[in-house]
Amino acid sequence: MDLFQLEVFVTVAREGSFSRAAEKLYRTQPAVSQAIRKLEDELGEPLLDRSSRDGHLTDAGRVLHEYAQKLLNLRGEAAAALVEMREMRKGRLNIAANEYTCLYLLPVLAEFRRLYPLVKTTVERSLASRTPQEILEHNVDLGVLSFNPEDPLLRSIVVYRDELAFVVYPRHTLAKSKQVSIKQLGVESFVAHHVPSPFRDKVIQAFKRHRTPLNMDTELPTIEAIKKFVKMENGVALVPSLCLEEELARGDLVRVSVADLKLERRLRLVYRKNANLSHAARAFLKVAEGMVSLDSGRYMFQVER
Repeated sequence: MDLFQLEVFVTVAREGSFSRAAEKLYRTQPAVSQAIRKLEDELGEPLLDRSSRDGHLTDAGRVLHEYAQKLLNLRGEAAAALVEMREMRKGRLNIAANEYTCLYLLPVLAEFRRLYPLVKTTVERSLASRTPQEILEHNVDLGVLSFNPEDPLLRSIVVYRDELAFVVYPRHTLAKSKQVSIKQLGVESFVAHHVPSPFRDKVIQAFKRHRTPLNMDTELPTIEAIKKFVKMENGVALVPSLCLEEELARGDLVRVSVADLKLERRLRLVYRKNANLSHAARAFLKVAEGMVSLDSGRYMFQVER
């Protein structure tokens, strides 16, 4: 039993005639009769009372007719849903990001929502170390990372250029300095992010190269908490500059250049290399690419692998 047979059956029942049904379906009358006969053979029940001139349905025919109409309606709904998805009038997009990388997403997401307001978008909080696996397990469509996952099954596109910034509270003795050296930071108490990361390791190695102690006396679970703790005059911190725009604009924190510490962070959009991306995911990548024209200094779109 296939949908064509059901469509023929419903049309014959509606038209009350094999010949009129054949005209509606652009088929020959023998083809319509054969389809009905095959359907009856498969079900083992007569569906039409052939003794009546207008082809009344048998009891079995009435039962099948109800289900056949539901199936054909579902086929129509499925086809319409696919059209809506192609035209971005519906759809879903799931993205994995952490506290930091989510900040990159906000302006891109705002533009995406402006263009495609009917697409349901969810940004799921994910540890950076877990994000590649979340993508490979099809739990999300895209992920945002600050490192190259170096997995042959993943495609990585660099989309944003950021850097670590050294910040102090306004009354700190270094707040009026234009630039300091790592040596000068050996006496400072750093408020650090407790989550291990490649950039934390790079900072530690930089201090070691300059034979300077790195005093991470306080470790906190979020960047937001680190900023607030430094603002409360409890030490200094190294924070991604993307996370500091509001605090620097208000004067809550002061950024000071460190001559020996230039650590660029590049954010990437990552997805399964051989995946058939959804229409929503492909559209999001297009929006991310278009951000370069708005701010070519920070936004990028370079395939990494």
